[in-house]
Amino acid sequence: MDPNDNSRPTIERATADDVETVADLWVRLARDQRRHDSYVHADANRETMRDTLAAHQVNDGLLVARDGETVIGFASFSVERGSLQLDATRGVLSNIYVVPAAREKGVGTALLEAVEDELASQGAEVVVLEVMARNEAARRFYERKGYETYRVAMERDLEDDRSENDTHSKEDG
Repeated sequence: MDPNDNSRPTIERATADDVETVADLWVRLARDQRRHDSYVHADANRETMRDTLAAHQVNDGLLVARDGETVIGFASFSVERGSLQLDATRGVLSNIYVVPAAREKGVGTALLEAVEDELASQGAEVVVLEVMARNEAARRFYERKGYETYRVAMERDLEDDRSENDTHSKEDG
C-alpha cells in the first residue's frame, strides 16, 4: 500500500483462486503467533489450513483485503453451529491477518467491520474470537473496537510437574 494513500482497501469475498495466497498468509500469521506462545506449527499445518480456508471460502466465510490486485489481508469466520441451545447466535472470527506493510492503515478495521456485517447478515447476534494473552497489540485493537473479555483460558505446564515429581521420587527412594 502507498503510505500516502488514505483510501481504504477493497474488502470482498475470497475466490477459489485466492485460497493458496490466503493459506500462505495464514502461515505468516501462525509464525507470528509463535512469538505470543502459540503452539501451532505454521508450515506443518499449511495444507490442513488450506483445506479449512477453502471450506470457509465455499461457505462464504472468507474475506480478503486487496490493494489493487494484491491480497494484503484476510479474515475467516463462521456462524457457530453447535448442539447446545444458546441465548444468542454466535459468530466466530477464526483468523484475521494483515501483512505488516499494510498495518496501521485501516485494513484490519475494514476486515473486522466486513466480518461483523457478514456475520450479522447470516444471523449472528454476537461475535467471539480468541486472542493470545501475550499479544497485547491485538488485544488493544479488539478492545478499541468494543470487544470485551468474557472467558479466560488457563493453562498449566505438566512437563514442569513431571520433572519435579521425578526429582522427588528419586529423592524419596
